Amino acid sequence: MFKTVAEVQQFIKDNDIKMLDFKMVDINGAFRHVTIPAKNFNEELMVDGVGFDASNYGYAMVEKSDMVFIPDIETAMVDPFCEIPTLSMTGNAMIIDFPNNRPLPHYPRNIVAAAEQYMKDSGIADQMFILPEFEFYLFDRAGWKVEHDHQEVFVDFNQSHWNSDTEGLGNIVPFQKNYHIAKPYDTTYDCRSEMVNHIEEAGISVKYHHPEVSASGQFEIEPMLGEMSKMADATMMIKYIIKNTAMEYGMSATFMPKPVVGEAGSGMHVHMLLMKDGQPVFSDDNGYSHLSETAHWFMGGILKHISSLCALTNPSTNSFKRLVPGFEAPVTVGYATSNRSAVIRIPAYAKTPNMRRFELRNPDATCNPYFAYAAILMAGLDGVKNRIDPHANGWGPYDMNLFHLPEEEKAKLQGLPTSLEQALTALEYDHDYLTAGGVFPEELLTSFIKTKRQECLELAKVPTPAEFDKYYNV
Repeated sequence: MFKTVAEVQQFIKDNDIKMLDFKMVDINGAFRHVTIPAKNFNEELMVDGVGFDASNYGYAMVEKSDMVFIPDIETAMVDPFCEIPTLSMTGNAMIIDFPNNRPLPHYPRNIVAAAEQYMKDSGIADQMFILPEFEFYLFDRAGWKVEHDHQEVFVDFNQSHWNSDTEGLGNIVPFQKNYHIAKPYDTTYDCRSEMVNHIEEAGISVKYHHPEVSASGQFEIEPMLGEMSKMADATMMIKYIIKNTAMEYGMSATFMPKPVVGEAGSGMHVHMLLMKDGQPVFSDDNGYSHLSETAHWFMGGILKHISSLCALTNPSTNSFKRLVPGFEAPVTVGYATSNRSAVIRIPAYAKTPNMRRFELRNPDATCNPYFAYAAILMAGLDGVKNRIDPHANGWGPYDMNLFHLPEEEKAKLQGLPTSLEQALTALEYDHDYLTAGGVFPEELLTSFIKTKRQECLELAKVPTPAEFDKYYNV
């Protein structure tokens, strides 16, 4: 990791780096980039930055859209997907001001930094560690078409059960039987191992990778716990690496939560814990599942605000096609130990004090990770500040299989929003916990809600093949 401009310049010289690529993040959490000749990198650029139009990123109105991007040299890494030797960096967006530029409060990295500072100022903790799990599909073929006279989606994975009569080698995995399946049936092993190698080379430690439940091409890569701001950057880079490595292997990777009807959806479960002065905040041998009172309040804040959180952790209409009963997807607002049907699950295997934590199971990787992680932190801190007890509020613990409850008992449970529209409405009315301390600008949330509502409207107008199947002959 580089600390000075001089170190970067020396690396550029020693490794014959030709290009310097600056990766920026738009409001939806997608990378955009601009590239300069590496020989032009100097101290002045670290002050003056690279100008860009923030209105095209969804952050600013046209009349005040001129911003500058200041690279963060600690994020520098050689991009393994560029034939021309290229050093890549992410960084921060700044408002042009005199004499010094100031952070653009709408920019995702700046929001994460503001949330972390708010946490430190609260005295509750000085570090938040998270571990996002990356579930995704790899397809051998994927395509779609939306025309006036034609709506179609086509995905294929050679080993899927629907190819049992055409694959030719007998390497078919039965429906929903892909979890941890071994070679010779695990045909994407080398591709995923190369993904992990690239992720590790980017300075992100990986716990493991493996096949997931769906036999139609679902897999998972799980990193190690890391500080929230670093893991937000890591989330962007992990998705970038997975997609580009898949392409090199002639496949397409998608983090779409529900790309295949009837198959398991892909989530991005987020494990979390707090530290203060190097000591675990969430650990207590006498608490439920060895979690402290503060941990329970933190969970209480998340559960109180879960409906509005969903607008930021699950910001696609497709997200809510995953959040349905029957696929180990969380649909119940509550907490429990080792129970995958509750929104918050406490892993029983996290036994040491420094590892005691819980996971939020509803997020998926269509989110802007900076917004999602910062929002989760802000909801949890609100719970601690207001001592929101999840048990007293009737949110658990649910130490039973919620899918198997009698219907009258299920009716008493609080559920997640069932659509993006519902989540956006919740965010519209419940966002004071996000704007506390100026962490999330009100203007940004208003713009985000407006943009996402427009998406909902556009998609609601499109007839689907499933609707033809249901209604054509009525």
